[in-house]
Amino acid sequence: MPGIGLGDLDDPQARFGSPLASLASPGRRTPVKYLSEFRDPDVARRLLGEIEASVTQRHVIMEVCGGQTHSIIRNGIDLLLPDAVELVHGPGCPVCVTPLDTIDRALAIASRPDVIFCSFGDMLRVPGSDKDLFTVKSEGGDVRVVYSPLDAFTIARNNPDKQVVFFGIGFETTAPANAMAVYQAKKHGVENFSMLVSHVLVPPAIEAILSSPANRVQAFLAAGHVCSVMGYEEYEPLVDRWNVPIVITGFEPADVLDGIRHTVAQLEDGRSEVENAYPRAVRREGNPAARQMLEDVFEVVDRNWRGIGTIPQSGWELSEKYADFDAAVRFTVTDINTQESEICRAGEVLQGTLKPNECEAFGTQCTPRTPLGATMVSSEGACAAYFTYGRFKELVDS
Repeated sequence: MPGIGLGDLDDPQARFGSPLASLASPGRRTPVKYLSEFRDPDVARRLLGEIEASVTQRHVIMEVCGGQTHSIIRNGIDLLLPDAVELVHGPGCPVCVTPLDTIDRALAIASRPDVIFCSFGDMLRVPGSDKDLFTVKSEGGDVRVVYSPLDAFTIARNNPDKQVVFFGIGFETTAPANAMAVYQAKKHGVENFSMLVSHVLVPPAIEAILSSPANRVQAFLAAGHVCSVMGYEEYEPLVDRWNVPIVITGFEPADVLDGIRHTVAQLEDGRSEVENAYPRAVRREGNPAARQMLEDVFEVVDRNWRGIGTIPQSGWELSEKYADFDAAVRFTVTDINTQESEICRAGEVLQGTLKPNECEAFGTQCTPRTPLGATMVSSEGACAAYFTYGRFKELVDS
């Protein structure tokens, strides 16, 4: 029987017993997809069966997306796969890799009485050297959770007597909206708005992992949302240079399984290609308008990744054209003395050399209420996923 994957789901008639088939007009594609189509247990079983039938040797595959990590752990995908297919979790959580000195700088800026500090919610509990943004808020700092950087821009327009700072972190996915906020601030002359930027880029992180002497990763699942912005042209040189498959993958259970199926097929065939298993959202060229905005507002720089170190040309900062809106330049912060936990092993987790439940502090000294590292508090952190979904070592070993 021919294989079925997420590419086949674009054609409702290819679905096995899909409710979508009865809704489709003959010969026409159905343009709207619902989550249930990609959480269908029958499709998941078929994909698992195909993976199991094709595996003849051991494969190590890394996902580089915290959303995919949580989908894998929440749905037990790693436990359902054949023993020969191992999934390891990479540095796919941008909150987790934001360097400690940047967190400490954010804490210092947020503590100023003339500042309204705006951030997405998952940054508030990320530990700095001695406290977090929630602590700053409890001490009287004006720290606000926003759902878009444009919300922070609006706050700045409405509060001209305050300095409004947005904490602009993330991979390529969140960067266009951050760029737009800075662009709008310059266009409308909102001079009391600024951004503390710590953007990171996926392809250099993959290259750093492949360059490590300890690397054992043979293939990668690339994040579909990143590629919806940037496309996947920039992965092609990595595939050519390192001979590793990179498969663009979505986030629902069937998405992830289909990405794994494509990856295993390449490994078994001895192929190394960039393959798009998320065609409903990703094109090779990405989003040209978003990329143009990014090229205007940001410039590529070396970036320090928490727990990993400096990766060349792996981040963005504001370009010279928008440098007046750089909070790191606008606010002088001195006496930053960073101090990481001596027992936190988040760096090893982020590099894929350690599973969260293999850390001695996991679930005991380090919990979401008492986190030692960002991987335990971020909504995309691997340690948070293992804790939330009960992946304690005694359960896995039993």
